[in-house]
Amino acid sequence: MNYRIIADSCCDKTAPIRERENITFVPLTLELGDYRILDDENFDQDDFIERMKSCETTAKTACPSPDAWAKAFECDEENLYVITITDKLSGTYNSALQGKELYFEEHPESSKKIHIFNSLATSGIESLVAEKIFEMGDRNAEFDTVVSVVEDYIVNHTSLYFCLESLDVLKNNGRLFAIAATVLKKLRVKLVCRRTEEGNIALAGQDFAMNRAMIKLAKIISEDVQGVDLSDKRVVISHVCCEERAELVKEKIADLCSFGSVEIVKCSGLNSTYASDGGIIVSYTK
Repeated sequence: MNYRIIADSCCDKTAPIRERENITFVPLTLELGDYRILDDENFDQDDFIERMKSCETTAKTACPSPDAWAKAFECDEENLYVITITDKLSGTYNSALQGKELYFEEHPESSKKIHIFNSLATSGIESLVAEKIFEMGDRNAEFDTVVSVVEDYIVNHTSLYFCLESLDVLKNNGRLFAIAATVLKKLRVKLVCRRTEEGNIALAGQDFAMNRAMIKLAKIISEDVQGVDLSDKRVVISHVCCEERAELVKEKIADLCSFGSVEIVKCSGLNSTYASDGGIIVSYTK
């Protein structure tokens, strides 16, 4: 098993990922005024969200440097599969590409194979992509086969929807892009948004009450997977300080469709920053 996954810290830690030793995380940096921490294993979601609530400035994030990626590539394994947040929301993907170039400049004799996957999303999508790579890597699939299958998997067999209590951090950091105009008119409305095939954010639905928006989110997902055999498909529900809400979403999804497995996890630091207190992100395979 001569392979390793190297993911940015936007990859939420599902149970299958927590069990593995052949995965490395390259952390982003989180900033609240003068408070600055790495999004690593020491991240405390409850503490950070409380700091966000009391901070007068908008939270900021910074992607890992190319050098941080290059150092992560200095491992024993020969086949490296790298997973990053969508390039439409962060410079992390481009930084990883530069890190790959830097690594080979510093190690011209290296025979490593390195592929950078743009997840076109964040959160549970990165987790599901990592799980797919584990599945194939453990079967000793060829490097090029893994790359081809997983690239298709990202675009055609995964989806992500989210609903947030507040869009302030996304809006203030310029992360709304295509739906910016719509959002500015409807900031008091709870919006259900989706990941597009290009890795952007698009509006999928809306409601005035959060619980009704959660029900709508579940219905949208059920419509998206209509006719699909879900017996081996998986859902990851990531939340920010709202496990009860995540359980509600899990229940509503189960009422409408029968996924093979559903797991609830806490959002990573980066995802907690942008989803903010009460945010829900639902990622799934189809």
